[in-house]
Amino acid sequence: MKNIFIYSLLSFLWIGNLVAQQTPAAKQTQAYSIEGATAHLGNGEVIENSLLMFNNGKITFVGKATAKIARQGTVIDATGKQVYPGFIAANASLGLVEIDAVRATDDEDEVGSMLPHIRSLIAYNAESKVVESMRPNGVLMGQITPRGGTISGTSSVVQFDAWNWEDAAIKKDDAIHINWPGSLTRGRWWMGEDPALKLDPKYGENIQKIVTYFTDAKRYLSSNQKVENIPFSATKGLFNGSQKLFIHANGEKEITDAVSKMKAIGINNMVLVHAKGAENVANLLLKNNIPVIIERSHRIPEGEDDDFDVSYRNAKILMDKGITVGIGMEGQMERMNTRNLPFYAGTYAAYGVGKEEALKMITLNNAKILGIDSFVGSLEVGKDATLFISEGDALEMKGNILTDAFIQGRKISLETHQTTLWKRYSNKYKTD
Repeated sequence: MKNIFIYSLLSFLWIGNLVAQQTPAAKQTQAYSIEGATAHLGNGEVIENSLLMFNNGKITFVGKATAKIARQGTVIDATGKQVYPGFIAANASLGLVEIDAVRATDDEDEVGSMLPHIRSLIAYNAESKVVESMRPNGVLMGQITPRGGTISGTSSVVQFDAWNWEDAAIKKDDAIHINWPGSLTRGRWWMGEDPALKLDPKYGENIQKIVTYFTDAKRYLSSNQKVENIPFSATKGLFNGSQKLFIHANGEKEITDAVSKMKAIGINNMVLVHAKGAENVANLLLKNNIPVIIERSHRIPEGEDDDFDVSYRNAKILMDKGITVGIGMEGQMERMNTRNLPFYAGTYAAYGVGKEEALKMITLNNAKILGIDSFVGSLEVGKDATLFISEGDALEMKGNILTDAFIQGRKISLETHQTTLWKRYSNKYKTD
């Protein structure tokens, strides 16, 4: 009875929080000109003393402020500030879980193991308090990804200022996600087994289950079945190339097996997620044009023989091999930590990756990997005006102070329940 009361109370507080959600911005009705800022275009280019103009949700001019061109609409003097394209969080579960302790707010994992037809988009909560807290750090878009099982389901890409999932979606059902089995296992020490790593005798069997599933799906799609198999139908995009397969895998053997097995079935459009050991099979990835979504840099090394700073240098190691790299989110406290996305890029920049190359990992590189680079990911004429102005370097904690942010040209609020509480208690304890 006590637990029921606690869960009911938490649910009530969660619903109450939704009422206080910031109202999404209205469609852009007036042009903007941002003048004098240092513009980081997201494609590796930087323009000092820049002029950027946008109207009707699209960027109309990017160049030097000295250009003899009439300014459009409202002019924002951003002298001494920085302009960036909106940051993109790949492989995130934002909006799928609000309160871990309240099961009704947790939609990141469905029952079952082979779930290509499960769509994360329809479970996405556009009014999430967690989602709104991303915007003040410049994280304005994300790939919303299901978790669990062998085939977790289908992700979609959304922008973070919307009334509902229909308004939020900027690319529906972009990819299917699969958790590739590991070839190693540990004994159950609590059962008296040896806890040391050893080969998993079921590895081959686990792989065969995946191969059989996709082979059956391909056979079904090429047949004229009268009764629809919804899970198999959901894999159609993998075989015609309109959808990507995001393979969550670690280890040279696992990566090699995953790529070779999927290609043999006829799936060619792949992305590796996590991909520890990918640098050792770089030729395989380059040959098959497979990019990598790596994990956040703020984590400890996993291997006993890993260098202490390998987590910080991982991006540099992969880039030196010629691999396209983006940054994704997964793991402990991933939803709340997604706001730190720019600082993860900043850490990779401090350990060998150039600052603008690090920026690309959360802008243009992620956009290319997610298949949305034709309209977001960089500050270029014709692309969506999804961008922000920061007082300083947005990849550093002290500099990442946003003054203005826009999604598809709409000037969005940077207020959240957290900034409201911060202001409230800052004033309460303010001293003369």
